[in-house]
Amino acid sequence: MSTLAYDGGAMLGRQLRRIRNNPGLLILTQTMPITMLLFFGYVFGSALAMPGEEYRSFLVPGLLVATAANGIMTGMFQAAQDTHRGVMDRLRTLPMSRAAVPLGQAAADLIVTAAGTVPFLLVGLAVGWRIEGSALGAAGAVGLLLLFRFATTCIGIFLGLLTRNEEAAGQLGGATFLLPLLSNAYIPTDGLPGWLRTAAEWNPISAVTTALRDLFGNAPVPDGAAWPVAHPVAGSLAWCAVLIAVFAPLAVRRYARGEG
Repeated sequence: MSTLAYDGGAMLGRQLRRIRNNPGLLILTQTMPITMLLFFGYVFGSALAMPGEEYRSFLVPGLLVATAANGIMTGMFQAAQDTHRGVMDRLRTLPMSRAAVPLGQAAADLIVTAAGTVPFLLVGLAVGWRIEGSALGAAGAVGLLLLFRFATTCIGIFLGLLTRNEEAAGQLGGATFLLPLLSNAYIPTDGLPGWLRTAAEWNPISAVTTALRDLFGNAPVPDGAAWPVAHPVAGSLAWCAVLIAVFAPLAVRRYARGEG
């Protein structure tokens, strides 16, 4: 009997084989955050008031969350590619749960993200980042990071199914690099103009980044910030719940409808 768990497991396996058969893209996506850590940490760190090692400790959680936000881009491109090449149409003819395909893709992306987080954290330790909080807090930070990645992947899958064109999805996905720039992932927001600081602090990336810094013990919660940043764990969970509740059903419905 076909069930969501069985069908989702089959789609999960398909996505993992797909990633394995494209090692160049996998290596690029896994090494890019490390490259950014070394570049931002040593170039930007020398230009900010924070000493280099202190800035790198500040930066590691921000880059983790910025990488998780790239789930929009990867989810969008993979879903658009499958749609453009007719794979989604063939899958839609099979007697399987309509939720299995988008959720299987999101689950596979989550596994790859979790695996890629390990070398990034090891490089972070090598450049001076440390877990200053408790082991429980660190585990909570990793769990929150993966939850946010799942939420952003759901957004990407829906947008990819909507665009149905891998070239358009690739171009649109590149715009997601702007999202971490309008947040506290790379720099503190307290020096920004009032309206820009408000916009940055209501960015979900800012809430999740602040939560990770707090749970890892790398930086205190800033004073006078907007509610999601002033209450980062609650704000992050609220953002993730809203994004998943909105975009996961939209992705499933869009897949089920096809081009109609």
